[in-house]
This record gives sequence, C-alpha cells and structure tokens, in this order.
Amino acid sequence: MKTRNIVLALLVLLSVITFLDRLAIAAAGPLMQRDLGLDPKQWGWVLGAFVLAYGVFEIPTGALGDRLGQRRVITRIVLWWSAFTALTGVASGFVPLLATRFLFGAGEAGAYPNMAGSVARWFPKIERARAQGFIWAGSRAGGALAPLMVVPLQAHFGWRGSFWLLGAIGLAWAAAWWWWYRDLPEQKDRISKAELAEIGAADNAPTHVPAPWGGLFRKKQLWLILGMYGTYAWSSWFYFSWLHTYLVRGRGFSEGQMAAITALAFVFGAVANLAGGYVGDFAVRRMGVTKGRRLIGCTSLSGGAVLLLATALTPDQTTATILISLGLGVTDLMLPSAWAICVDIGGRYTGTVTGAMNSAGQLGGFLCTVLFGYIVSLSGSYHLPLVVIAAMLTVSAVLFSRIDPSRPLIEETPEAS
Repeated sequence: MKTRNIVLALLVLLSVITFLDRLAIAAAGPLMQRDLGLDPKQWGWVLGAFVLAYGVFEIPTGALGDRLGQRRVITRIVLWWSAFTALTGVASGFVPLLATRFLFGAGEAGAYPNMAGSVARWFPKIERARAQGFIWAGSRAGGALAPLMVVPLQAHFGWRGSFWLLGAIGLAWAAAWWWWYRDLPEQKDRISKAELAEIGAADNAPTHVPAPWGGLFRKKQLWLILGMYGTYAWSSWFYFSWLHTYLVRGRGFSEGQMAAITALAFVFGAVANLAGGYVGDFAVRRMGVTKGRRLIGCTSLSGGAVLLLATALTPDQTTATILISLGLGVTDLMLPSAWAICVDIGGRYTGTVTGAMNSAGQLGGFLCTVLFGYIVSLSGSYHLPLVVIAAMLTVSAVLFSRIDPSRPLIEETPEAS
C-alpha cells in the first residue's frame, strides 16, 4: 500500500468522527429539546452557536496549519472538540448548552482546511478531487452513523451518556495521528523514492510566515468561491442541524423512522462524494480544470435546488423521503470539486483559502440554522424554509459558473513570491 493512502485512511476516519460528534446533537435534538424545555427559536440558537464559532475561527486555524503543519494543529483540534463533545452531556439548560456548543465550534474550526492542507502536501493534483471525495464521503458516513448510534445509545444510557462515549473516540484517533503522521512525505520513514516522485515537489510545505491576507482577499476568484460556498451551505446545514427535527415534527415520523431516513440521506451523500471525486478528476482530464470543475458544480447545485423545492411542495411522506434523501446526494456531488478548487488556486496557502471558503460556509450555515427556527415559529410551517434553501442553492450554482480554478492565487500575489 502506498504511504499516502494510509494518510487518506486516517483523514477519512477523522472525517467520520468529525460528523459523528457534530451531528450527535441533531440526532438527540428531539429528546434534548423536551428534557431541557427548549422552543424552536432557542434550539436554532443552540445549533447556530456551533456554526458561528466554527466560522469565526476557521480562517485563523486553517492559516495556523499552513504555518505550523497539520500534525500539531489537527491533534489540538481533535483533543479540544472531543472534550466538548463529552461536556455537551452535562449541560443543564439553554445558556450552558449554548456556551458549550460555541466552544465546541471554536475548537473544531479548521479541521477540514487542515485536512485539505494534508491533501495538498501528500497528493498530486490529478488525485486531489478523488482524495477530497473520500474525505467528504467519510463525513456523510459519520452523518449516517450519528442517528443509528445515538438513538440506541440514548435508549440505554440516556442522551447525556451518548455524548460521553462519543468524546472518547476522538481521543484515541488523536493519539494515533500524532504517533504516525508527518507534515511532509519526505519526513516519513520507509516511503519509497518512486512515491515521492509521484507526489512531486513539496511546494506546499509549512511556510512559517504569515499568509498574504491583503493579496489573497483582493482576488475576485476568492470572493466568488466565498459566495458560492456561503449560499451552498444553507442546504448542507439544513441536513446537519434541522433534518432530524424536520422529519419528526414537520413530517410526523417516529424517532426510529427518523434515524433510518437520516441514515439513508447520508448514505446517498457518501456515495455521491465518492462518485463526485472520481467524476471530478475525470472531467478535469477530459475538459480541463475550468470546464470540468464548473460542470460538476453547477449541475449538482441546480439539481439539489429542484429536489428540495419538490420536497417542500409534496404532501406525500414516501415521496418526500425519496426527494429529501436524493437532495443531499445530488448536492454533494460538487463537494470534492469545490474543495479541489481551493487546492488548485491556494498552493502553499491551501489551509488559508479553504479556511476562508469554509468560514463563508459557516456564515451561511449560521443564518440557516437560526432563521429556520424563526421561520417555523412565525409561519407554523417546517416546509417554507426549504423554499428559501432551494433559492440559495440556485444562487450558488450561478456563482460556481463564474469561478476559474486555472488561475492560482499564489501566482497573482506578490507577497507570496
């Protein structure tokens, strides 16, 4: 086995754990809202607190990985969020839970930008979308496992005990990562010269200098990426935060049915990410990086918008189940290409660029998670927010069509030379 595939396996496992811990609260949501006496608006703020903190700290933590390397930074991230996963289980009311979720988000921020930084240093360009596809498939596998694990754990240990058990998993992964991983391929024992040649020169090595913020943020391409991902994230954060409650309270499904439907949606997402990685790399080889990336992104975002709108409009439970599950899968086809774009244009500042993109996504996610609760409270409908989310996906597709990943930001930035 090639050494870089072991790196990928560790990153995929991390992605599974990330979403397992992140979405555990959504799976436990109906019980937690009942036990702690939280209304939809308060629950929206609990979910939004994580997203807000995640977005605020995403860019600096991604940049920190560029400077210090992913070995140290990812270890710190996982230790922090595992601690606050466990502490979620001791929350006694709205304010303590709000504070815990905010600190959880602050600690987890930078996880995916630093994973992207590892991909930039360990994988050649023609394998990057595929590597991102496996990583994001892992996230959806974690999303599928969350309700299937949390609901049974709740039945045996209560919702509090389920968070304590999940927190221990991350601690074990962090120990393995620190022991095995190295920031650069040439630092790893027993890697072959042939594989080092395949990976290429380490132009993404830790910089140990500040990112050229002004130069990067003057680029139109970066702002298009931020807008694209910020509007796309309304959809993803609906699935991450409100899907479970939507199915129980908006569609009338039982807890067990909710777990099965949620798992189905995230299985579709996992398959779509794997397919999106391979299809994205194939499209780049056949059509070039610009047309290839755009084709995948625009098609999947537009398709996701249509499916979510159709979900909001159909009264039939079975049809809604199929549409909403396909919605996550179709939209997720674009994720490997979107993150590969950041690697394409980011160069040695991949962590900074992906951090900026994901931070914009967290802003969109924060608005979605909070406003979803307000829209439900004011309208009495769990379906109306889906119409708004479909509109945001349409905007995202338009913005994706304007991105040109053939123009690396690093070459346009004098400070980086």
